[in-house]
Parts: sequence; C-alpha cells; structure tokens
Amino acid sequence: MARLAESGANPDVDLLYDINGLAKDAPGWFDRVMEFVGEYGLLIAMVLLILWCWWSVRRRGGEDAAPSVAALVWAPLAAGLAVLVNVPIRGFVRRPRPFVDHEGLDVLVSGKTDFSFVSDHATITMALGVGLFVANRRFGLAGIGLALLEGFCRVYMGVHYPTDVVGGFALGTAVVLLLSPAATALLTPLMRAVERSRRAGRLVRRRPPAGERTDAVLPGTRTSVASEERDLAA
Repeated sequence: MARLAESGANPDVDLLYDINGLAKDAPGWFDRVMEFVGEYGLLIAMVLLILWCWWSVRRRGGEDAAPSVAALVWAPLAAGLAVLVNVPIRGFVRRPRPFVDHEGLDVLVSGKTDFSFVSDHATITMALGVGLFVANRRFGLAGIGLALLEGFCRVYMGVHYPTDVVGGFALGTAVVLLLSPAATALLTPLMRAVERSRRAGRLVRRRPPAGERTDAVLPGTRTSVASEERDLAA
C-alpha cells in the first residue's frame, strides 16, 4: 500500500502521507499542541460552543426557545447514537489503523489498537456541529468548522485515513438529519413542559429579574389584537 501511495495510485493513502508529512516538518511543540487539540481540545470546544448557544437561546427567550433548546439536546444524543451505530460498522469493515499497514508515518498518539473506519472523533464532532446548525445557523457554522478541523487533525496525527474522516462526517450528519424530525417531535413538547415549570423553566428561558416588566414583547412573539387596538386608539 505504501508503494501505491508513492506512485499516486491510491489517493487516500497518498493524501494521508501528504497531511501527516506536515507533522514531520513541524516543531515538536506544535505537534504536542495538535495532539491535544485533535484528541481532546476540539471536543471540549464543541461542548463549550453548545453551552454558549444554549445560554444565548435562553437569554433571548421567545416562542422559539423551546424548539431551539430541544435541538441542542438532540445534538449530543445524536452524537452518542452515531457512535453506537459505528460499532457494527467498524466490526464489519475491520480496517486497521494506517500505521499498521504503512511505514514512515509520524504517529502522535500511541495506544490506538482498535479499527480505523470510521473515525469516532469525526463522527461525534460533525454530529454535534450539524445538530447545532439545526438549532442555530450561526453557531452551527462554527461547529461544522470545528468538526472539519477535527478531521484534519486525525489525519495529521497519523491515526486515521482521510476516508475514515469522511465516513465519520457522513455518519454523524446522516444520524442527525434523518432522525431529527422524530427527535424534534419528542423533545420539543418535553422542553415546552420544562419551560412551564416554575423551577426547571430557567433551563429553557430566562426569568425576568424582580422589577422588570413581564409584559414586554419577546423576540418572535406577537402582541394581542386587543393591545394593538388600544395602541391605535391612543
């Protein structure tokens, strides 16, 4: 396979060597940074991004608060489900890690003994990114960008082929989008029930502080016809 890569007959392996070759030319400190970012950092960043989006949705309030929070809840659930779907896929394909079949790779993470296809990290981050996009496009685009960076890091670290990453992206996206209608139908009423709760409702929509007017119109809400008529009469 390595010979195929050198002759350019296998684009997957060829691209693996090209991207992983950047690690050989980089200083040691940069490789250590990429190791942490690719193994843990981007996953942490994705969780923080989801929490930031939740905080923004909660503060904004409005009629779309419950559906948006429901979509945010679905994102990690979909990521976990996608990883479970990947278990039989890995067992069926049984693709060894790239460093098992190919020499000369600069492997930044040791101890990877499981199969390579598809990448769990790519699957999780893309599922979170696409799930975030369903809830909020602006945050979702940032999440998808983090997922793409995660995929690059996995190849850079020498632990996955590019097609492992692409397969993970496809799996994570498919699970989120295909099951999103059913998940939304189940989670949105649940979030609306939580929103009506006196204590747990704060998880969905911010309660106005004492002294703040509660009849203010929130984004996405409409004033009643009676109030509009009073305004016109005035």
